[in-house]
Amino acid sequence: MPEMSGKHGPKADDEIARETRGMVSGGHSTHAEEFKEPEPFSDDYPADPDAPAAGDREGSPPGMSAQDVEGRSALARMLTGVRYPARPNELIRHAAEGGAPDDAVERLRTLPKREYENVADVAEELGYGREERRY
Repeated sequence: MPEMSGKHGPKADDEIARETRGMVSGGHSTHAEEFKEPEPFSDDYPADPDAPAAGDREGSPPGMSAQDVEGRSALARMLTGVRYPARPNELIRHAAEGGAPDDAVERLRTLPKREYENVADVAEELGYGREERRY
């Protein structure tokens, strides 16, 4: 007598086997989208024994404080759609037309008159920290 699943019938068993055949025979995930991939697990905590504890700078890359990250993120949202390289007057116009707060527009007015290559360049000029390394 053939083995049968107690949870579903032979037809469902065949369908499940067909759906998972790629994962079983391929030896790797069959997800097309990267966000569906499971994240790798690491049990070597902390990765850098000389690094500060996770609560000291959680979410902040080395070289930046949490306030720098928040400020740079707000700046990036405010300047979304700007074509770089851009001059300060273009950045100011874009921010003002986009409804940016007056204090943010005033900070952009303090930028030296030169071309900026990207948001990170603008953020660094405004005094936000710069990442020491990227992950």
